[in-house]
Parts: sequence; C-alpha cells; structure tokens
Amino acid sequence: MMDFNEYQKLAMRTARDTSKDRLILNGVMGLCGEAGECIDIVKKHIFQNHELDASGLIDEASDCLWYLATLASGLGIPLEDIARHNVEKLKKRYPNGFNSDESINRVE
Repeated sequence: MMDFNEYQKLAMRTARDTSKDRLILNGVMGLCGEAGECIDIVKKHIFQNHELDASGLIDEASDCLWYLATLASGLGIPLEDIARHNVEKLKKRYPNGFNSDESINRVE
C-alpha cells in the first residue's frame, strides 16, 4: 500500500521544472485541465448517451492526483498535509457527517 507522501516522492521524479513557482503554476493549471477532462467524460455519459468511461475517469483522476502532488511540492508541504487539512476542515464543517441543512446554512 502506498501513502500520499510516498506517492508524492515518486510522482515528482517526473516533474520537469522543480522551482517552487513553476511547480505551483503547473499544479494549479494541470488540475484545471484534468478536471475538465473528467467532466467531459461525465458530460458525454449524461448528455450524449455514452457508456460511462470509468477507466477514463480513473486515468484522469490519477492525473489530477499528480498535479495535486506537484502543487504540494511547490508549496513545500507533504501531500498528506493537504489530505489531513481537508479531513479536519470537513470535521469542523460537518461534525456529524454531511447534512444538507448544514451545507445550505453553512457559516464559515
């Protein structure tokens, strides 16, 4: 089993430009592009009657993860810290699990 930090280390072996600013820019821009590819797969399924391309979604999601690792590297933090931050944020936002009312009336 691979953890986030091990993944980040392995993923960064394929990063071309490793300056902080370039990693951040590449990470953010790449995430936007790959998320667009994910939504295109779902759009084709919902609106054009294509079979859902689950393997394509997995492929694009893995690209999203690579760009997220790139962003984390540019920020100088372990990818695990981003995952942990998200879990803590969600615990505060939804202490008893997701609830539509708390989502609609969210106070931050």
